Amino acid sequence: MKATVIEDGEFKGWQTWPEEPFEYESAGPFYFKVDDKGPVSAFRVARKHMNAAGVVHGGCLMAFADFSLFAIAHDQMGDEYGVTVAFTSEFLSGAPEGAYIEARGEVLRTGRTITFVRGLMTADDKPCLNFSGTIMRRKKS
Repeated sequence: MKATVIEDGEFKGWQTWPEEPFEYESAGPFYFKVDDKGPVSAFRVARKHMNAAGVVHGGCLMAFADFSLFAIAHDQMGDEYGVTVAFTSEFLSGAPEGAYIEARGEVLRTGRTITFVRGLMTADDKPCLNFSGTIMRRKKS
């Protein structure tokens, strides 16, 4: 899926998928790029991401982890579209409003139609979520 490069703000030069309204408009916006350490995705925690306990809502972290699966596997996906067919996560700690959330990971294996990915999310460099998932690649119709 073709990504769009952000032209200004904190995430200038990063990429995102604006045609994904949930991840871009509702849950996010979320961003990704490749740096000298490999693929990385990130977002800045806003009030809309919080729960009543004063930390980022677990559903937001899981939505970002799902986005991150595709960011990590972006180079392997090419022009193909993908769907998540399996996803697991473990919450390690909470993240406060204003935190910089980042996810890094690796593609474990890519087959003919399935890609296996795992990653670790941090909030201001403190581990907050461990995740893994399986992506099924499909041609976009």
